[in-house]
Amino acid sequence: MLRVMLFIATNLAIMLLLSIVVKITGIDAWTARHGMNFGGLLILSAVMGMGGSFISLAISKWMAKRSTGARVITQPQNEVERWLLTTVQQHAEKAGIGMPEVAIYGAPDMNAFATGMSKNHALVAVSSGLLQGMSRTEIDAVLGHEITHVANGDMVTLTLIQGVLNTFVIFFARILANVIDSALRGNRDSNEGGGGFVYFIIVMVLQMVLGVFASIIVMWFSRWREFRADAGGARLAGRDSMIAALQRLSGNQTENSLPKEVQAFGISGDGKVARLFMSHPPLAERIAALRQVAL
Repeated sequence: MLRVMLFIATNLAIMLLLSIVVKITGIDAWTARHGMNFGGLLILSAVMGMGGSFISLAISKWMAKRSTGARVITQPQNEVERWLLTTVQQHAEKAGIGMPEVAIYGAPDMNAFATGMSKNHALVAVSSGLLQGMSRTEIDAVLGHEITHVANGDMVTLTLIQGVLNTFVIFFARILANVIDSALRGNRDSNEGGGGFVYFIIVMVLQMVLGVFASIIVMWFSRWREFRADAGGARLAGRDSMIAALQRLSGNQTENSLPKEVQAFGISGDGKVARLFMSHPPLAERIAALRQVAL
């Protein structure tokens, strides 16, 4: 709940700061001359940007279960499931969070993820490939990694960053689109805000371009939090176990089967994309950092 309140307070502070900046720079006067309601545009951008991110966070567990076909363990059916529940509970107690839901989803790749709206109502899921391909000590470390994500509030923080950036993308795409549209029209009808077909196309293009830069920032944070989660997994399960798990992942050539919605929360990321757009650092870098980190 504290992080949700931080989510709201931070975005309100961003809106206030943005209002002050545009007032000082005269952007609000410019938008008024061109028929744009600055206040209304800012509120619209915030509602669309932050609201969309908040809704995604609120339904993250439901979406994760639906998209992966994960089965939540309510009554353990075998010794492996009992061990999973016990291990997650032990890590959760050490990390000071509530017991997450524990689930298994069918996939050949070795992976796991955590998601949820708060650290006391989270979901930790592991793939069948991970259970078959890793030893107990390695799985223990992976679970510690995911519990650390939950304890650090990474899901809420990532949503906060995404919401703020979405707000800026929506807001500035429309401001810039109005400037470009006005220039293309030779400042004719300058007292009328954009709203035609050309303006709409420009907004869509600018949102895609600005969205790329926003994604770079989000992915940078995502990579940074992976190093912290690795360190947390090492504290909970042992450095050697965490390193062994990452080394096992480095030899896993199976394609990542996690849906796009939860890939950023998996233990293993996609190493085939450009570095700026990677949600996870290369495994070799994670192992090297883990050897040096103080626990």
